[in-house]
Amino acid sequence: MKIKTPFVIGHRGAAGQAPENTAAAFKKAAQLCARWVEFDVRLTRDGQPIVFHDETLERTTDGHGRILDLDWEDIQEVDAGQWYDRKYLAERILTLQEAIAILQSLGLGANVEIKSTPGREVKSGHTIAADLKKHWPKDLPSPLISSFQRDCILAVKEEAPDIERALIVGDVPTDWKDVLMQLTCEGIHCRHDRVNEPLAKKIIEHGFSLRCYIVNENKRA
Repeated sequence: MKIKTPFVIGHRGAAGQAPENTAAAFKKAAQLCARWVEFDVRLTRDGQPIVFHDETLERTTDGHGRILDLDWEDIQEVDAGQWYDRKYLAERILTLQEAIAILQSLGLGANVEIKSTPGREVKSGHTIAADLKKHWPKDLPSPLISSFQRDCILAVKEEAPDIERALIVGDVPTDWKDVLMQLTCEGIHCRHDRVNEPLAKKIIEHGFSLRCYIVNENKRA
């Protein structure tokens, strides 16, 4: 049975209102009455799942270097909020387990997007799915895992087959039905400006969920 997600899911928490993928962004999303948030998870060099979008620290922290080359100990004290506004000086990168605890305190569901550097897709999928399986609270709706990387999705299927999965794409591929069936995904996530009504109807009529990103205008939504 497919998860029923709300019409609006906060992107990276509430990325337009607070530093993305931080506790502050999750709290802001809840204040704005979001019931679900989307956030990114990737592995550090030593295999710690952290809530972080980019491959490198520079854009959203005061740290430097590639996540792939750094252990959790190397980055756990970097500042992850000041780049957005000085009032977020105390924000730091979260582990996935820490993020889950915050979501539970706020009553937020989640779409967890797996990010991976090439060659670590299988490890990323297994590790992140195992963490979700172990720590996800029963009083929250079941999480949704999504990824652009197909090997991540297949690894999630092996590790936690009961967690719903979705493939992320830019353009919907012409063979979307075969791809989704091969990956045993329940849904597909695509750019909002790369899908039309007939295609959307066809995807839904075939029993798949369709979610579009990133819609920032009320009229478009």
